[in-house]
Amino acid sequence: MQVYSENKKATFEYEILEKYEAGLVLQGQEVKSIKTGHINLSGSYVVIRAAEPFLIGAKVPPYQPKNAPIGYNPEQERKLLLNKKEIDYLAGKVGERGFALIPLKVYEQDGRIKLEFGLAKGKKKFNKKEAIKERDLDRQIQRGME
Repeated sequence: MQVYSENKKATFEYEILEKYEAGLVLQGQEVKSIKTGHINLSGSYVVIRAAEPFLIGAKVPPYQPKNAPIGYNPEQERKLLLNKKEIDYLAGKVGERGFALIPLKVYEQDGRIKLEFGLAKGKKKFNKKEAIKERDLDRQIQRGME
């Protein structure tokens, strides 16, 4: 499994409750661009509209900028492939207050581009400060062991 992009801020900003895997509907040149590592998930999210999930805000620049299709939008919505049961469950959860669907990483599995996203709840400011303290403490412990 080769990881092409990770949303590192997601685990800091949100508490991930459940993780899901979905296929991405892409154009041919978008696949080539992603396989070269040109995708940015920061600021993106997943929304469910009319019982169909979409990835919004992910930036996939054209593979060959001078040879890009006319009218190509790098930030266009991309449809996700999920089971009906998962879509219904996630639509219900997102309808509740405080929940969001946040992309975590894009990777290749069995020759297909997949998106891992999580059902997340936003962290409070004091929780973020605790996470920073824990991370600093872990670094100091690792330095002491070396």
